Amino acid sequence: MVSSIWRPSTVPVAKNIINSTAIRAGKFYPPRSLSAHMTLHADRDRLAAAHQTAHKALLAERNSASHWTGELSSSPLSTATAISALVLAEQSGTNGGLPAYTPGVEPSHVDEIFRGDLSEQIVQSLHWLAEQQNDDGGWGDTDRSLSNIATTMLVQAAFHLTGVPAKFTGLLEQAEAFVESQGGLTALKQRYEGDKTFATPILTNCALADMLPWRKVSSLPFELACVPQRFYNRLNLPVVSYAIPALVAVGQAKFHHAPPRNPLVRWIRSAALKRSLKILEQMQPASGGYLEATPLTSFVVMSLASIGLSEHIVVRRGVEFLLASVREDGSWPIDTNLATWNTSQALTALELGTDDEDHSDSYAWLLDCQYQERHPLTGAAAGGWAWTNLSGGWPDADDTAAALIALATRYRSCPEDNRAEIKRAARLGMHWLLELQNKDGGWPTFCRGWGRLPFDRSSCDISAHVLHALHDWRDLLNIDTTNVQFASRLEVAQKLGLKFLGAKQQADGSWNPLWFGNQHHPDEINPVYGTAKVLLMCDALRLDKEKMTQRGLRWMVSAQRADGGWGPVDGSSENDMAISTVEETALAVEALIPYRKHSVDLSKSLDLGILWLIEAVECNRWKEPAPIGFYFAKLWYYERLYPQIFATRALARACKALRAVAVGAVC
Repeated sequence: MVSSIWRPSTVPVAKNIINSTAIRAGKFYPPRSLSAHMTLHADRDRLAAAHQTAHKALLAERNSASHWTGELSSSPLSTATAISALVLAEQSGTNGGLPAYTPGVEPSHVDEIFRGDLSEQIVQSLHWLAEQQNDDGGWGDTDRSLSNIATTMLVQAAFHLTGVPAKFTGLLEQAEAFVESQGGLTALKQRYEGDKTFATPILTNCALADMLPWRKVSSLPFELACVPQRFYNRLNLPVVSYAIPALVAVGQAKFHHAPPRNPLVRWIRSAALKRSLKILEQMQPASGGYLEATPLTSFVVMSLASIGLSEHIVVRRGVEFLLASVREDGSWPIDTNLATWNTSQALTALELGTDDEDHSDSYAWLLDCQYQERHPLTGAAAGGWAWTNLSGGWPDADDTAAALIALATRYRSCPEDNRAEIKRAARLGMHWLLELQNKDGGWPTFCRGWGRLPFDRSSCDISAHVLHALHDWRDLLNIDTTNVQFASRLEVAQKLGLKFLGAKQQADGSWNPLWFGNQHHPDEINPVYGTAKVLLMCDALRLDKEKMTQRGLRWMVSAQRADGGWGPVDGSSENDMAISTVEETALAVEALIPYRKHSVDLSKSLDLGILWLIEAVECNRWKEPAPIGFYFAKLWYYERLYPQIFATRALARACKALRAVAVGAVC
């Protein structure tokens, strides 16, 4: 027995499971179908229409260069750090003022950058920040985020450095009250669990704004950056792999403003100043933005500017990047864009449908994004993809897996004559991923062996994504019969990866991801995302009968909210202000579709989830993004295209499954 949307006959829709206490403004969106008897034909029509709407809209988001750039949310944290960096660069420089900037016009060279006055830009940015203050006195990482202590302290620092807080009555007093209510410096350090990657730069920013003494700022061993790059993973560094620029710049700032008492340490660090600064210069990409990230680049700029290096090429390039990336409203995003990631996922979503469009140019663009040589900044081998095609991107496991899965879809449909280039790229990408696997069997984001700090550890979402990609290409290339040695290596990697995922499954059956969270979850985690990624992998690897798969399915069904969607927790509590999100509901639906025949409860759950998505499209709510993304070190973001991509993919899979049901019924 299966629920109505999957049955080739007219039956009542599953019983309305909605708890009346969940129906509150801004919290609950009841699908119309839940209160009516629907036929399969009617449901299929609505589903097809919803998918067509989503598909068409996502296709329209492709730009003239044949890829999907998307748009990251503006960030109070990024905006605050950028303001601090620009102010300190001006105050410490000898050029007589900040460079002029025209929104939308990228500066042509350094001499044009350092000219004029940016006071109007800074005032505009401060006004934007003031408008983002939440009712509790704090700031969140986006305009849809709950307040947090890190962002609030950085905004405080920006206002202190500009010297204009009096223009905003009560703003700093409310902010101070919020910080005290959260626990102050102790709470900030607890937020990052001993990881100095973000905690130390935040405290440095505050010290530069005279908000706290330098003795409160931890020292960073910037001299270790002088060790050959291949040995970094053995040094037990206090920052994560991508944060070497912060290690050097922030470490030098602390050393300058509060030198260590130990004469040997002073001598070692003094000797390493020039060498580590040279390494920092070598690591800076052509855009000037480290990882294309505003916060990381801002911390580097402000730290070096504070020690008299405003005219250094690293600072000048960093300022150029900040000026080129500010938005017209005076805000900054956390990163320039996620174009490669968005394009991989958009192509996968569109190809699942019945699209007659030619996406060959988009696939060609994606192929061009693969690193064909060793990465000049990170030393990573050729074969990976980054989240962006811009110079500040770093190859990583998640984006490489996403690109490979998208290219697998292309490979299946393109003529034999056009497959050679894709095949070469896939083999290179597979080898790159295999070399990245950690000893624990899982996959990290960037670098193998950096396992101590949170954002360098093996993670469930990335490991599942990688296993999915490797399996797709193992099948497509018939590796088991054409290359026995490589097949053996893939088999070992798969066994270790599955063992890792089995060990990381939570007691309730869920998996927690690394790069996604939910601000309404007590632990700010997002088990819906993590579990969905693992279940999709289990389907690809035909592991539907495995115990861990069954446990994951039971958890996903139990996690469904009262309105039929998915979010952080069940929606029956009066105190629960969270809502179901398009992103999480789409992910859950997509993950459950392959298992729709496993149980009546699962089928009903899936039915309700699909109807929730259909209603979201019909009510034009399906484009509303939620801040479920984690950037580095618990920095929240949302991406405008995420709900569109995820919803299109889920609805496409639902349509495909229904077509299969219809064919089966006819047969």
